[in-house]
Amino acid sequence: MTILCVRFQLPPTREAALPELLGLLEEFTPVVEALPPDRALADLRGAERYFKRDAVELASVIRVRALALHGVDCAIGAGPGPMLARMALKDALPGVTCAVPGDAVADFLAVRPVAALPGVGGATARILCEYGLDTLGRVAAAPLSTLQRLVGAKAGRELHEKANGVDRGRVVPNGVSRSLATERPFTRDELDPDRHRRALLSAAEELGSRLRALDKVCRTLTLTVRYADRTATTRSRTLGEPTAHSAALTRAAYDMYEALGLQRARVRSTSLRAEGLDPAEQASHQLTFDPTDDKLRRIEEAADRARARFGPLAVLPGTLAA
Repeated sequence: MTILCVRFQLPPTREAALPELLGLLEEFTPVVEALPPDRALADLRGAERYFKRDAVELASVIRVRALALHGVDCAIGAGPGPMLARMALKDALPGVTCAVPGDAVADFLAVRPVAALPGVGGATARILCEYGLDTLGRVAAAPLSTLQRLVGAKAGRELHEKANGVDRGRVVPNGVSRSLATERPFTRDELDPDRHRRALLSAAEELGSRLRALDKVCRTLTLTVRYADRTATTRSRTLGEPTAHSAALTRAAYDMYEALGLQRARVRSTSLRAEGLDPAEQASHQLTFDPTDDKLRRIEEAADRARARFGPLAVLPGTLAA
């Protein structure tokens, strides 16, 4: 077990603390991959040799330091590779490390439903279940040719390898700065869809303003809706083109919200995260002859100048479309 997948128990109001917690992991290894808003992967191969402790023992040290220095508990999954560490994390509770030893990978995977495998979506899971391949143990035992006929040559080979515990993933060091997030909590659990949309409008305008202030564009937008029972739904969408245009971010947020099909859901908060940030100067923009789009961009430029001169509250998020 050399890979840890750590989920920090961060309340929505403390997502900004993730960089500090990543710094804590980097005290043990420089190979840390941020998984916003609250997770990270850490490759401890070098740390195990240096500290003369295995990954589970190091996980306990990490948890104690997170609690002592930041007041944040965490759940940790450990495994021989990133895929298995992520899967182990699903069984881990706060204050607990769920470890998958290298010699127990087959037993760990065999009883898991096929949908538990990263990369297997609902459509693929339904196809496999129709043919009786409802657990990873059965998928692992199925002939490769059968899987390839069901889901395609490349996908079938990847599925066969993963079900047999072959984990070709690796931890890619990155920075949490490649994302920006904002949240809109409600003062009480909110049932009104119009209020949900107004919150998304406000969040999208704030994200667009922050992106433009940094001369950045984003490639992916992620929506998280948190409910009164403390559960949450998260959806991500890759944008048609990298953008910092508030109207485009709002349209994507509305589309994801509508796709959820919420009916009288008691919503506690909504949040948006812009991911895959790139310099704006490197992004291309599809020209349009829509006068409304040009007008909105001019309004954005004027609002950005007002914020730069008079402060961020000069133009409140959610007022541009009024």
